[in-house]
Amino acid sequence: MRYKFYTTSQKAWDGILAALVKAEKSIYIEMYIFLDDTRQTHDFLGKLKEKAQAGLKVVVIVDAYGSISLKSVSVSELRNAGVEFIFFSRWFKRIHRKLVIIDEKIAFLGGVNIEDKIRYWYDLQICLRGRVVRPLLRSFAYTYKRCGGKDERILIHSRLPLVKKIKSWVIDTWEIGEKKYSFNNYYRRKLMEAQTSIKIVTPYLMPPRWLLASLDNAIHRGVSVEIIIPQDTDIKFLNKINYANASYLSSVGVIFYLTQAMNHAKVMIIDDKEALVGSQNLDILSFNFNLELGVFFKQKQAVADLLKIWRRWRDSAVKINLSSQRLVWHHRWLMVILRIFFPFF
Repeated sequence: MRYKFYTTSQKAWDGILAALVKAEKSIYIEMYIFLDDTRQTHDFLGKLKEKAQAGLKVVVIVDAYGSISLKSVSVSELRNAGVEFIFFSRWFKRIHRKLVIIDEKIAFLGGVNIEDKIRYWYDLQICLRGRVVRPLLRSFAYTYKRCGGKDERILIHSRLPLVKKIKSWVIDTWEIGEKKYSFNNYYRRKLMEAQTSIKIVTPYLMPPRWLLASLDNAIHRGVSVEIIIPQDTDIKFLNKINYANASYLSSVGVIFYLTQAMNHAKVMIIDDKEALVGSQNLDILSFNFNLELGVFFKQKQAVADLLKIWRRWRDSAVKINLSSQRLVWHHRWLMVILRIFFPFF
């Protein structure tokens, strides 16, 4: 697996834009937040228009809710240039994926959206080359199909069989293959199989009940569980939920680190031997409603490089212990309300 990690939104944008410049055949984008306010330094829309006018196949699929602030004039400009621009809108389902595929050979995926306010956030995006791009292309084609796409050059990828060895790299929430490769099943299996350590990075901490139980069980088996979360997220209401759930998990032995800066990365590392990088948060929406995408790998050097990033973030964060602290009354009520509305998770 040929790869490269990007650890901030801006660094990921640099890599994506450089790949767009070199694109010769096609550009496929699937994005939760895709806005036009980065043009001053990263003119994604201008480059997409230029490539479409040059004859490349350019398809952009964005979530209708996440990208609600995208100006209609910008969408019109892209479509007039020949870009196939599609809004995904499905009741409670959201496309929370962040995927860019260039020439069907290079793929970027992870947690990075395109929006100016996130420019300096810590995040994690991975660039992949080689055979691992094939299942990502298949996943994009399936989304394209579900959105009503008609271009057979793309649709054909949704029907191609995958070599099992390759398929095992990709975690998808579209049910387009063996269900054991879904996010839920992967997390359940890996948390259960962990023998020495579980390392996690997540911006939002609202895990479903089964995941709370899995972490609790891991602690009782003697597994070290460490989680990095931001001290202050971009959604103020979720700070209270993060604190409430961190307090509970601290009480059973989970170690927490708070980053001063916003960290939007989504990472899980098991036993320092296997890792997952993707678009999923450790929350109910990612595991039960959103459409997510990630890649897991056991390649020693890739895991080692990711561990260096994780440890750098951990060492710059503040270790906290909330196990002895009582939740204030409104936090306790918040947890009660969550359990009432999400009892089946």
